[in-house]
Amino acid sequence: MAVSDLSVENGRVADAVAGHWVDRLAPRRARPYLRLARIDRPVGWWLLLLPCWWSAALAAGRDGSLYPDPWHLALFLIGAVAMRGAGSTYNDIADRDLDAQVERTRSRPLPSGQVSTKAAALFLLAQSLVGLAVLLQFNATAVAVGMASLVPVVIYPFMKRVMSMPQAVLGLAFAWGALMGWVAVFGRLDPPALLLYAGAVAWVIGYDTIYAVQDIEDDEIAGIRSSARLFGQRLRLAVGLCYGAAVLLAGLAAHAAGAGAAGFAGIALFAAHLGRQVLKLRERDGRGALALFRSNRDAGLILFAGLAADALFRNWPG
Repeated sequence: MAVSDLSVENGRVADAVAGHWVDRLAPRRARPYLRLARIDRPVGWWLLLLPCWWSAALAAGRDGSLYPDPWHLALFLIGAVAMRGAGSTYNDIADRDLDAQVERTRSRPLPSGQVSTKAAALFLLAQSLVGLAVLLQFNATAVAVGMASLVPVVIYPFMKRVMSMPQAVLGLAFAWGALMGWVAVFGRLDPPALLLYAGAVAWVIGYDTIYAVQDIEDDEIAGIRSSARLFGQRLRLAVGLCYGAAVLLAGLAAHAAGAGAAGFAGIALFAAHLGRQVLKLRERDGRGALALFRSNRDAGLILFAGLAADALFRNWPG
């Protein structure tokens, strides 16, 4: 029996974290819904959360605060988990037929028959309401900016059918938090936030191209488009260019916000981590690609730590 067949039989999703508490401790009836929300794959909500935290830290440094607003950080955490779950559920509803054709995704709750489409839609609504409740805690401008993020979220699942690099649309959605942290503090969008957002988009395109390496063979058979297929033998060059743009734009954002040495040290360490990923990337190494993709949580935390430390050092009294 193949690994994917065992995953379907046991209910576990093929690319989830092995031994996750969802598979061991959660009530059996709740497990398919937790898998729909990707609770068993926490790197996704981390990657949605981190641009929010970058932006909050950058805003704190500019605003004269010693650290990012803890209430904002907590709200972003709750919102990221809820909206990543909602987005993933929506994506699975839209892609349920395609997912059944790909080894890595055919064990997901919808294509494997663990959850009906109607039940998934109701679960999507519940998660969206949690996200809305979080968003309404911010100022009116932040609410409007947050609502605008629904545009790329809604169209993304269909882009893999019509464009060769759907990761660009995913980047527009997953990087949105780089706007939110700033607008939550200042009530407006300024150049540092826009530059940080552009850098986060480039980062998302880079790491999701790495993620897509896992599915190249199945995507070719199913006719699913991805940047990994588009770049082919130029994969490392393309990811390197995306990551280079991410670092450059993050640096410009930090400069525009008046960041100091600690902030740029964080950016340098972020760049080193991304460079290591490029050096280790191999075109048809799916298992290695998954490990590199997951390591972007650490890369993002490094950048956040640098920007948060910069706010502390710059604004320390005396």
